[in-house]
Amino acid sequence: MTSEHVAQLTALIPDLPKVVLHDHLDGGLRPATILELAAEVGHDLPAADADALGRWFAESADSGSLVRYLETFDHTIAVMQTTEGLRRVAREAVLDLAADGVVYAEQRWAPEQHLQGGLSLQDTVDAVQAGLAEGVAEAAAQGRTIRVGQLVTAMRHADRWQEIAELAVANRGNGVVGFDIAGAEDGFPPSRHPQIWRYLAENDFPVTIHAGEAAGPASIAEAVHLGQASRIGHGVRIIEDITFDPAFDATSGTATFGRLAHWVRDHQIPLELCPSSNVQTGAATSIAAHPITRLKELDFAVTLSTDNRLMSRTSMTQEMTLLVEQADWTIDDLADVTMTAAWSAFIHHDERQALVDDVILPGYQKAQGAQL
Repeated sequence: MTSEHVAQLTALIPDLPKVVLHDHLDGGLRPATILELAAEVGHDLPAADADALGRWFAESADSGSLVRYLETFDHTIAVMQTTEGLRRVAREAVLDLAADGVVYAEQRWAPEQHLQGGLSLQDTVDAVQAGLAEGVAEAAAQGRTIRVGQLVTAMRHADRWQEIAELAVANRGNGVVGFDIAGAEDGFPPSRHPQIWRYLAENDFPVTIHAGEAAGPASIAEAVHLGQASRIGHGVRIIEDITFDPAFDATSGTATFGRLAHWVRDHQIPLELCPSSNVQTGAATSIAAHPITRLKELDFAVTLSTDNRLMSRTSMTQEMTLLVEQADWTIDDLADVTMTAAWSAFIHHDERQALVDDVILPGYQKAQGAQL
């Protein structure tokens, strides 16, 4: 595209309808909110004003190490230990996403990390759901429509997987749409607690599993085959199971798939790719070289997400803009990943159909008509 077309497309992006499937509740707080909540609970922070605190989170996360990246959550989780704190964070997350043009979102978070103030696991789910509902209602009053579900997450290094899975299933009518495991990926595979996956399958409960970020294709294989994951959280390292000849590009050359890469593509298992975050944690070298573009060219089920908006100082608008400016994405590319995400949402088929037909398609058709 010419620079004129790039500028025209990036100007349209803020108003495009967006779907985010991989966004951590405890990774999207407003810095000003952290300051206020920290003062209320007596938690010390590494910066005293919102701008400096926002920079600290981004700089600390921009280390190339997933382990260090995860350490930044000590401060966000510390201020999410009360009903009021959880409700506020959830409400503001919805408002921020809606302001970014997001029309459907799934917020993932780990209830077991929010019990230090005396709340029960059920208390935390109720508090988050109340905040999400308040955010949806407030967004509607502002003229923005958004639907948000909870993805209840178990921490990989802990041994509460069964308890958290049961919590998720028990709250399928209380806003919880799926189950996830997160945290230190390498060394804590799905086989750590294999019975969980049978329990979730027997209860017809959707699963997404963090895999293929800090660990390689073997992690993805366990998530898909043992965990029976309907989606893969990140999955960027599936690229390691594909061999490209030196001349490969979007129109020529050959790519040789390994068995796992074939399986993931053949079954169109959605990949929840998060470019800025993946660059920060070292799973990709740059936005331009991020495997998301090549995987999309190869017809994998690619979706685009933010991961942690605070740590990456990002938004869906920012992620889309970076791909347009640095990886030559077009409006059709943005429409494709949004459509794939909508069809991969953990809601029923007729609800996905309505999301696509009534919201996604009209939004992109309007944008495509506005281009030169």
